[in-house]
Amino acid sequence: MRALICGAGIAGLTLAWHLERMGWHVEIVERAPAFRNGGYMIDFYGAGYEVAEHMGLARRLQEVRYPFTELDYVNRGGRRTSGFVLPPSFRQVVSLLRGDLARILAEEVRAPIRYASTVEAVHQNGEGVTVTLTGGVQTTVDLLVGADGAHSRVRELAFGSEERYVRYLDHHVAACILTDPELSAQVGQRYQMLTVPGLMAGAYALRQDRLALLFLRREADPTLPSDPRETLRRHYGDLGWILPTLLSRIPADLYYDQVTQVQMESWSRGRVVLLGDACQAVSLFAGHGASMAMAAAWILADELAGTDLATALSSYERRMRPTIAEVQALGRRFIEWMAPSSQLRIAIRDLMFRLTALPGADRLFLNSLTPGGHNLIESRVDQLPRS
Repeated sequence: MRALICGAGIAGLTLAWHLERMGWHVEIVERAPAFRNGGYMIDFYGAGYEVAEHMGLARRLQEVRYPFTELDYVNRGGRRTSGFVLPPSFRQVVSLLRGDLARILAEEVRAPIRYASTVEAVHQNGEGVTVTLTGGVQTTVDLLVGADGAHSRVRELAFGSEERYVRYLDHHVAACILTDPELSAQVGQRYQMLTVPGLMAGAYALRQDRLALLFLRREADPTLPSDPRETLRRHYGDLGWILPTLLSRIPADLYYDQVTQVQMESWSRGRVVLLGDACQAVSLFAGHGASMAMAAAWILADELAGTDLATALSSYERRMRPTIAEVQALGRRFIEWMAPSSQLRIAIRDLMFRLTALPGADRLFLNSLTPGGHNLIESRVDQLPRS
């Protein structure tokens, strides 16, 4: 069997790993010109981490993780206003850069990745799907997988325009990494955030004197600015803390996008199937995106190993859809925690975090932010190949 995977992110690479070990011939294309490093920090655990363990990647993940122990909210002067120390029971969470997880996966995949290439046309029949790639190259495969993100080209070609499926959550997000030894040491092994109504800026220290930054801005207009760096300077420049210094040094490769979820009635059409954010985007507010991507990739591979194509794609969706719906709902509920819209909501959030200092309250609070669906995924992980 032959598969073409469009998208060399976490979902696409995880699926490639499994299909290769099932004997499939796999091709991978990625529209980015080269491997994308960095990205924002993710908390990786649950079903996705369980899949990674059975792929033999646990040791590598532990090598690149960041040992964050504390979350602090600060004011314009940098003084702590609220936050909490993560309890020992929660420190099993692996915090790492999204790019580091993707790199670990890419190193384990046998198929070469064709960069600066995407799908330009799709024609399918009962025998296969013929795909035209960038530059006019054609290939015929048994299955085309769109794992190319919330702005999926494969989804557009096979299912229709983005506007039908992408739900904008009234926020823009930006992320970047820069090098500053002094500020990196100042932030240390904790995640610091400053919030005012409609704006959030977060910072956390990385190895090699680097600092990762994350920005969230409430914005009714989904249109992306022509100059994202100037937009950040205009909105965040007078907020104090460490921002005036950092905003003058925002790199040109700044990541800037809408915060969205993707909701579709069906994830497959004939021999075309979607995976990861292309059909299951849960949003930055929900977190768990990487975990869901890896779990979904394994479930899809698991189904493809056991039955005909049509039944496999249907079963993959049946098994994964309830959990995705649950995590998406969590993300919508979490917006006012992560990016409060008023000073009153900020005060309530700070009070809630102060209450976590009470015995047992920290665990109850963290449980309220974690979807139970991670334990509901039918993951027969004991059957996963390890090499």
